[in-house]
Amino acid sequence: MPDDERATASEEACFEAGIKLGALYHQFVGTPVTESSVESLEDAIRQAVESQRYVVEAEVEIQGVEHNRFGYDELKGTMLDVSVVVEKDGVVVETSIADEDGYPMMRLDSIESHETG
Repeated sequence: MPDDERATASEEACFEAGIKLGALYHQFVGTPVTESSVESLEDAIRQAVESQRYVVEAEVEIQGVEHNRFGYDELKGTMLDVSVVVEKDGVVVETSIADEDGYPMMRLDSIESHETG
């Protein structure tokens, strides 16, 4: 790609943030969960996301766990209340996943740039 067509630092930071949310969603949705395992699953998801490059902070809450006839539920995207902060090349991006009218909506919440040059 020619230098004049390269992505900006803001675009790259947003891309990284999107990758983190997509990976989290597709890695963990479908995981069996019970009321007693919610806290450990939240912690596992948070640690997995925070271990990725450029992630500054992650917060994870799981809401709406119910029992099926086998005594557990499967994690659904609509159960996730997640925020992830990514910093790359002086750009801080805040993203989230939350239930919106029965759909797990991924959002770009804010971009703060400290780019130089």
